[in-house]
Amino acid sequence: MTDETKGVPPEGVVEETEREATPAQGVSGAWRRMYRMARPRATRANAFALLLAGLLGFAIATQVRQTQAQGLEDLRQDELVRILDDVTQNGARLDDEITELQATRDGLVDSDASSPEAIAAAQERADTLGILAGTERATGPGIRMRIEDTDGQIDAAALLDAVQELRDAGAEAMQIGDVRVVASTWFRDADGGVEVDGIRLQAPYEFIVIGDPQTMSSAMEIPGGVSESVRSKGGEVTITEFTSINVEALHSDSSPRYARPVPEPTDGSN
Repeated sequence: MTDETKGVPPEGVVEETEREATPAQGVSGAWRRMYRMARPRATRANAFALLLAGLLGFAIATQVRQTQAQGLEDLRQDELVRILDDVTQNGARLDDEITELQATRDGLVDSDASSPEAIAAAQERADTLGILAGTERATGPGIRMRIEDTDGQIDAAALLDAVQELRDAGAEAMQIGDVRVVASTWFRDADGGVEVDGIRLQAPYEFIVIGDPQTMSSAMEIPGGVSESVRSKGGEVTITEFTSINVEALHSDSSPRYARPVPEPTDGSN
């Protein structure tokens, strides 16, 4: 054995050592490359993505706060504004009516039964009762509501719901077709239509209603209300507002069979 070959491992051993070291070096290099790739860089694209993410988070938070702040469940903003305006207008109108009635009361207290003030008040009261009873024609602002029923699914209950919703919205006089709607009006399903106070009506059903037009129109379009219920049955609702409209149909006055006025109490009675 010469000095040049002393301490030098066999050729196979050297190759085996090199083969064992190479995979470790490759793995270490791969991890370094992945780290460099994953390390955040202050580039324009990253800054723009961060800005978009911030704006999206702000929009979501704002929408959640607005949804939680809603007093009514599913109403749109324009519907809520209209309802608020209607409530304000109705409040002002009622205040004016209170002032007018108080003035009328004071005038009646200071006059006798044959005075012009007493006669005018009695006539106004009679006219009001005639409109409510359906024995007098009425005119004023209101709406015309037309309910189409192409599939024949609109029944008496649907029309009754519409009447009740309109009354809740402040309707003061109403007719369906040629039938005047009063407190005693009844509805019943009939072949090919709906019977109202003994008169058979067929689609399209037309309502003429006197009251505040905006309030009644909004009431018909409230989610889950009359319009949505009619559309779910294949029908369609069309509402037209008027500054003046006439309710011409009259209700035939009939004496009650059972109801009688309560007698006035005599002096000293309980």
